[in-house]
Amino acid sequence: MTSIFDQNLPQTSANFAPLTPLLYLERAADVYPRRLAVVHGLGAGAIRHTWLELYQRCRRLASALTRVGVRRGDTVAVMLPNIPAMVEAHFGIPMSGAVVNTLNTRLDAATLAFMLDHGEARVVIVDREFSRVMREALGLRKRTEPLLVVDVNDPLYDGPGEAIGTLDYEAWLAQGDPDAAWLLPESEWDAISLNYTSGTTGNPKGVVYHHRGAAINAVSNILEWDMPKHSVYLWTLPMFHCNGWCFPWTVAARAGVNVCLRRVEAAAMVERMVEHGVTHYCGAPIVQSMLVNAPQALRERIPAGISAMVAGAAPPASMIEGMESLGIDLTHVYGLTEVYGPATVCAKHADWDALDIGERARLNARQGVRYHLERAADVLDPATLQPVPHDGQTMGEIMFQGNICMKGYLKNPAATDEAFAGGWFHSGDLAVVDPDGYIKIKDRSKDIIISGGENISSIEVEDVLYRHPAVLAAAVVARPDERWGETPCAFVELKADARVTVEDIIAHCKQHLAGYKVPRMVVFGELPKTSTGKIQKFELRQRAARPA
Repeated sequence: MTSIFDQNLPQTSANFAPLTPLLYLERAADVYPRRLAVVHGLGAGAIRHTWLELYQRCRRLASALTRVGVRRGDTVAVMLPNIPAMVEAHFGIPMSGAVVNTLNTRLDAATLAFMLDHGEARVVIVDREFSRVMREALGLRKRTEPLLVVDVNDPLYDGPGEAIGTLDYEAWLAQGDPDAAWLLPESEWDAISLNYTSGTTGNPKGVVYHHRGAAINAVSNILEWDMPKHSVYLWTLPMFHCNGWCFPWTVAARAGVNVCLRRVEAAAMVERMVEHGVTHYCGAPIVQSMLVNAPQALRERIPAGISAMVAGAAPPASMIEGMESLGIDLTHVYGLTEVYGPATVCAKHADWDALDIGERARLNARQGVRYHLERAADVLDPATLQPVPHDGQTMGEIMFQGNICMKGYLKNPAATDEAFAGGWFHSGDLAVVDPDGYIKIKDRSKDIIISGGENISSIEVEDVLYRHPAVLAAAVVARPDERWGETPCAFVELKADARVTVEDIIAHCKQHLAGYKVPRMVVFGELPKTSTGKIQKFELRQRAARPA
């Protein structure tokens, strides 16, 4: 039966518009046209754009793309570090109706060629630093359709590289119209971006984001962080990673400042924190460790009151304590590429402040609760899709449902159907739920170590390793064993000037773990990491499988 509230109450352009983060830029330019939007560099030589100037540059980019034949639904790829052109790409490309595909700047040529072909890119915008690998990637493409290459010559970059395209970005932008009309999405379900997964077990999968999810997660970022208007955001997180967790759009919604940073180094971070008044930044644990383990003279310059987000491995007690000593407030979030980056947050409670550092670390290391504007994040039995008991013991799989989930995998309906089976997005992460409703990851399903029939959580062993004062980074993987099937193998990266033996590490683990969980092998050395600072366990598994 039709309700009275469905009669003669039509949806029109007067009372409904598709959600899109592009409107955040338009509003920032309208309301705060002279406020700083982007700064790149230090001192008098820094590049600066106001919100009105950024809006005009993005409209120029949209206009320039339209003039070279880019149409609604086309793909425009970018191979850029965290520079102003990358901020512009997140608005100007979708303002033309196209989909922005941010390429990982640390990938090899063959993988990049696959992405360009699979995503059917019409244009690729390339920073000169990456011209060599991109030239090789272009030569490996299998598609015969022409691909327009645009060169970005960042004046703050003085390293090697050459122009490989037919157009210079700034000259091309100058030909665009700063007042050009731009396209809103026809539907908020329209694609806004394409992000590729790591592809550690085959070709990477193309994760498609929609305008609705991008707009909603950008606002959720604000809500989780209580992010004030005009916040100053330092770009330590690569914008190519999950579109920088949607923070290009978040910063626009707050009319804040994008502080660009080509290369993440402790000194460069601190210099920008001091000069530009940074209030917020995001990063993997390795980024936080850079500051915690920086020279004392550098740490003393860090302004108090900065807020940081950390994702990836749970922050150990030593990191939380180190960040507190620096006056940085650390928030732990969790997510995946398929859920726009962070989609749960370890929301802190005031009474946690009175607890000792060990208990605070335990509480803050959890993946927490759903983002404000996500429908649901829960731990379910993968067979029955029923929630597990909130007992901190019963393991299930973390699953998501709602607005902050991808459209699906590009050209991969089988993988999309599998990921969304039963009406939930299946993360592949195994977890428990504590009595207070907070999710705690135990492991990736592929990272559980089964030794003599007993399940060992690699994360549990890693947590213990991180408690050792000499350990900078640690990862635990399964090593084949004739007797036990598998045993834990620990890869440990030590802090500078640390002096510790394998026996010391094993003795430390025996103090905190059951005997069968203690690593049978410990390997010292720098750990392989992705461009976002995540430890590459797939490579460590290969190393562990080799004969001793």
